Amino acid sequence: MPDPLIPLLEDEIDFSAIRAQGAGGQNVNKVSSAIHLRFDIPQSSLPDVIKERLLALSDQRITADGVVVIKAQTTRSQDQNRADAVSRLQALVDSVAVLPKPRKATKPTKSSQRKRLDTKATRGDVKKLRGRVSGDS
Repeated sequence: MPDPLIPLLEDEIDFSAIRAQGAGGQNVNKVSSAIHLRFDIPQSSLPDVIKERLLALSDQRITADGVVVIKAQTTRSQDQNRADAVSRLQALVDSVAVLPKPRKATKPTKSSQRKRLDTKATRGDVKKLRGRVSGDS
């Protein structure tokens, strides 16, 4: 995994082990290998700009109180699920750390405007020729 843009503090992340869903035979009923990760955005030590951008996201993993909830249950190992959940949280934080490029307004060139209008006129002429043929004789 590449270096995080904004590192997260481990003590701000709350982990709880739960039983994984789905098929798994006898083992799934007695081993709590899935991980619920909870990260409170307003109470975290992240910069205020990052907090605002995270809270502005319309992500279903972020609750109305500003808590990120991530459930990891892809592997049978609790440690691997824990690492997966942390990397997914890190990816979420890193996604808002990069500012989007501001859009520069551009104008179409004179030749492109002329070409567009010429094409419109040509198409209009083609469509005019599709009209009813008058039979004056």
